Amino acid sequence: MTSREEPAAAGPTIIETRGLRRTFTTRRGPVDAVAGVDLRVEAGTIFGFLGPNGAGKTTTLRMLATLLPPTAGDATVAGADLRGAPARVRERIGYVSQRGGCDPAVTGRRELEFQGRLHGLGAGSARARAAELLAAVEMEDCADRRTRTYSGGQRRRLDIALGLVHRPQLLFLDEPTTGLDPQSRAHLWEEVRRLRDGGTSIFLTTHYLEEADQLCDRLTIIDHGRIVAEGTPSRLKQEIAGDIVTLGVEGDPARALALLGSQPFVREAAALEGSVRCLVDHGETTTPRLLRLLDGAGIELLSLSLTRPSLDDVFLRQTGRRLREEAA
Repeated sequence: MTSREEPAAAGPTIIETRGLRRTFTTRRGPVDAVAGVDLRVEAGTIFGFLGPNGAGKTTTLRMLATLLPPTAGDATVAGADLRGAPARVRERIGYVSQRGGCDPAVTGRRELEFQGRLHGLGAGSARARAAELLAAVEMEDCADRRTRTYSGGQRRRLDIALGLVHRPQLLFLDEPTTGLDPQSRAHLWEEVRRLRDGGTSIFLTTHYLEEADQLCDRLTIIDHGRIVAEGTPSRLKQEIAGDIVTLGVEGDPARALALLGSQPFVREAAALEGSVRCLVDHGETTTPRLLRLLDGAGIELLSLSLTRPSLDDVFLRQTGRRLREEAA
């Protein structure tokens, strides 16, 4: 399949979950961090788990990586039963946490060689695998420096290389680009695409809208531990056909919302922090009509924007909140 279109037919599955749930006990009683998630992830793709902080992304990933036992439900990960054969799952996956695992006093090359030995490679094989991975993530120039001297982007690339030492079928990346500058983030995206193109399946969590839109073949949007939308980025946005006209108005937007939302050519309308957001079919021709309505009602216009639907609009439609604000 291409990265931007829906597949014509379902391919092999690398992850499948059924009612996966994780409940934590708190002073106020049980809380479902993940509330019965059903997922199907196709092999050889970049699958994104998009949602605000606290939505259940990392909890789900940690369950799938055998780091946290599920409270209920079951799953198959890389062809192995998650609850019945966790050791087999671990043999077949790589995992890169948000915090990473580099020893600041050790060089990148030594880190990779040591990881190789932990996975049972002989000294010569570990050295060869380290050299291969350093070339793959373009870190040969800094391989023999201590990792405390690395930039954020270099550390994240080393983290990914560490997760690939044993050639896993599936690589889990938890918020892989958090804290990186735009250039380092774009470089890391290219590394992830190369891994996918080389046959590694990728499951990543993110709260970055652009990352999910540009990088993921398919994605799931999660909120409060529940799936609210799933599909390719393009298909999810296509479900909100039309244009978004956002009008900033003076004072309480409730009056403008009542006025604009009652018009037959406005498909949806919502008030958002001093503005009214209208979903319309033809923004270029509809916007002047909206402006005339506001002017006729004596409502002062402060700002105006016309955009196509985004993943943030998908989240807004499903939850009534903006993901961009929730993830800030």
